[in-house]
Amino acid sequence: MSQTIVSPPLSVTLRRTVLRMWDDPDSRSVLIGLLGVVLVHLLLFLLGPVLLQSDRTLVVTRPHASARQFSIELAPDAFRPRPPPKPAMKFVETNPNAPDNIPDKTDNFAAQNQQVAQEKPTPNGRSDRPALAGQKDIKSAQIVTGQLSQPIVQPAVAPAPEAPPQEAKVMSSRPEQNPLSGFEKRIGDDPAASGSNIARIAPNPKNIPEKIEGTKDAPLIEGAATMQPRIDPRRPRPRPQIVAQQRVRPAIFEDNQFGTANIGPVAIDAKWSNYGVYLQKMIETVQRQWDMLLEDSRIYPPSGSLVTVKFIMDSEGKIARVVSVENKATEPAARACVNAITERSPYGPWTDDMKAVLGEQQEMTFSFYYQ
Repeated sequence: MSQTIVSPPLSVTLRRTVLRMWDDPDSRSVLIGLLGVVLVHLLLFLLGPVLLQSDRTLVVTRPHASARQFSIELAPDAFRPRPPPKPAMKFVETNPNAPDNIPDKTDNFAAQNQQVAQEKPTPNGRSDRPALAGQKDIKSAQIVTGQLSQPIVQPAVAPAPEAPPQEAKVMSSRPEQNPLSGFEKRIGDDPAASGSNIARIAPNPKNIPEKIEGTKDAPLIEGAATMQPRIDPRRPRPRPQIVAQQRVRPAIFEDNQFGTANIGPVAIDAKWSNYGVYLQKMIETVQRQWDMLLEDSRIYPPSGSLVTVKFIMDSEGKIARVVSVENKATEPAARACVNAITERSPYGPWTDDMKAVLGEQQEMTFSFYYQ
């Protein structure tokens, strides 16, 4: 009897080997590592050609090929030159006696409309301000000068009830009268002839027989009288007053040789605005306060001294803070300038259109000149 040993198929042998290795913990880790190496190599084999392939562009020159055309659309304002920034509006003080006239074009604003003019025209003058003789080292926005404070007029005092004014009759004295006199006699030979005396006329001659003593400068009409009110020395009459200057701030003019050809009262190109009216009242208030402080404290800095105060004003008209003080005068003089601005604060709330333009705060600069 013979036995034939038949080897099992390779798949069965491989499966048994794998199962035997899987059951052994040490062999299992080796098996997992082999499987991982096989999978990695398989992935590299499949994905390697795709990853390592270079991007090549085939350039083919075709005969009679036309160049490609394309269009570029730009934004309308992309390369358009930007306009220069609009100059800031400048406040100026106008002439209150000049007529209201809206200028054609100006960057100035004020408390009223005015168009530039002057009494004597400047040939070919095209300036927006009149020609003025002044100082060259200062900047001034004024064109007229005057006085803000009115002269004090002493009112007439009413007479006391117990002593009403009465008309006093002043009688003239008796005039002096002299009779005609003579010292030379001429008598004719005829007894019936008339005689005459030749004499010089005496002062105040009168055809009277005798001289009357009296006042030489008395009125010619006898009984003449003059009527005049009785003057009470305790209540003098009001003193005559000189006509006051126009009510504008005292000005220091800036020298300007180039004027205008327009003839009329001195004026400047300016447009009316609420802001201009507000600033004009504020400036006049500061001017009065400054004059009062200088008069009370008797501050006399050197002539030509300058103090520049920069401050912030809010929409309520209050001085929020003083930014800086550039002092080219004495310390008391600079302090008077700052107090002239702050002591009269607030100056009143801004209007709606002022808030729309200025916002909630605005920086201002005031310059004080001592002459």
